[in-house]
Amino acid sequence: MKYEKYEGLLVSSDFLEYEFNSTGPKGIIPKAIKYESTPNDNIYNLAFGTPTPEGSIDDETVNDNKDRNKILATVAHSVTLFCGEHPNKWIHFSGSTVERTRLYRMAISVNLEELSENYEILGILKDTESYVSIPFQRGLNYFGFLIKKKIA
Repeated sequence: MKYEKYEGLLVSSDFLEYEFNSTGPKGIIPKAIKYESTPNDNIYNLAFGTPTPEGSIDDETVNDNKDRNKILATVAHSVTLFCGEHPNKWIHFSGSTVERTRLYRMAISVNLEELSENYEILGILKDTESYVSIPFQRGLNYFGFLIKKKIA
């Protein structure tokens, strides 16, 4: 993504945790990104939001610090860093609300050509009894997404 991202991203040694500060009209707001293992060894879940004192991530608070694109670009940068260290792993992500999932779908759609050069991107659809992953297509309402670095 060719958007400005936050500098000074703090990255854990295993490339699973990231921290940065959102800056805007509401001040400096800490943000955290975590890649968490799932029951499927090949899939990690991307969690993003405001860190809590207990060490978890609040992914429901709306800070509205007028830096949405810069935040999304920073999260996308963390995907690049994660994939560099864990190249054969899929990353699952979805929004905590339908609106946030729509925002992620729009961001992927706008940057699809660029992202597709380096990543395999799947959209997750929910039918009546299960979930189905298909190659990402613009215009579909997805439940979530899977992304993986293409191996050259």
